Amino acid sequence: MNNMQTKPGALSNDMMFMLDPLLRQALQEDIGSGDLTTTTIIPEDALGEAVIVANEGGVVAGGPIAIRLFQLFDPELTIQIFKHDGEAVRSGETLMTLHGRVRSILTVERVALNFLMRLSGIATATHELVSCIAGTHARIADTRKTMPLFRVLDKYAVRMGGGINHRFGLYDAILIKDNHLAYAGSIQKAVQLARRHAPHLVPIEVEVEQLEDIPEVIASGADAVLFDNMPPNVLTRAVEAVDGRLTTEASGGITKENIRAVAESGVDIISVGNLTHSVRALDISLDLHL
Repeated sequence: MNNMQTKPGALSNDMMFMLDPLLRQALQEDIGSGDLTTTTIIPEDALGEAVIVANEGGVVAGGPIAIRLFQLFDPELTIQIFKHDGEAVRSGETLMTLHGRVRSILTVERVALNFLMRLSGIATATHELVSCIAGTHARIADTRKTMPLFRVLDKYAVRMGGGINHRFGLYDAILIKDNHLAYAGSIQKAVQLARRHAPHLVPIEVEVEQLEDIPEVIASGADAVLFDNMPPNVLTRAVEAVDGRLTTEASGGITKENIRAVAESGVDIISVGNLTHSVRALDISLDLHL
């Protein structure tokens, strides 16, 4: 039987229960009225074993989702885990094995691999950036640029890669951006309006693009400041101007080539949209053994 370990930031049983309707829809989208290829070729009583293998190195994420998809379709499948979410995997290593009805394994294969490959790709990309800034105090965060309806999984994969989550949606934090400022007329006014109407525990962050705006952000009573598209040398001056009075975040134009310099500016958080909006899936395959 499957023997998943609990990892820091792992998906809880409650969260898995909440995801079930979406996972069922994902299966329905692909299977529809039935898997025509498998049901015409594979006998109903055929039993076998399948091995899910990484074809390149990376960080695993999405194992519990893949398992749940197989279980939703066929609870009698037996699954054994060899690589848990958040663990490094090398090319050729086995992630899990499945034993049971061949029809069930082949019918769910594509949907399960789609999730496993995407989420492992996010975890791997996150880990690469986390490694690039090792030794600094900066942390890598995601954004809201995620797959609609499956944001919880994209953000979960970021955690498995060693990153942290930014706000989950529009409802759990306030981020005042350029268009909000244009309407409010000033940073001070925008923060005052936000503070007046927001629950008292909700943090307020203000996005700025120039050093001249920093004194007003500090005076406004905001909790954090987001430096948008600032080069590292300007970021260093921006962090010095804040002088520890606010949480500092850098975003925009972050790459593997410049992220070390961004981190060395002294910022607390580096948020990277392409972790989730431009995912390169990890190469993972399923091989059937009869």
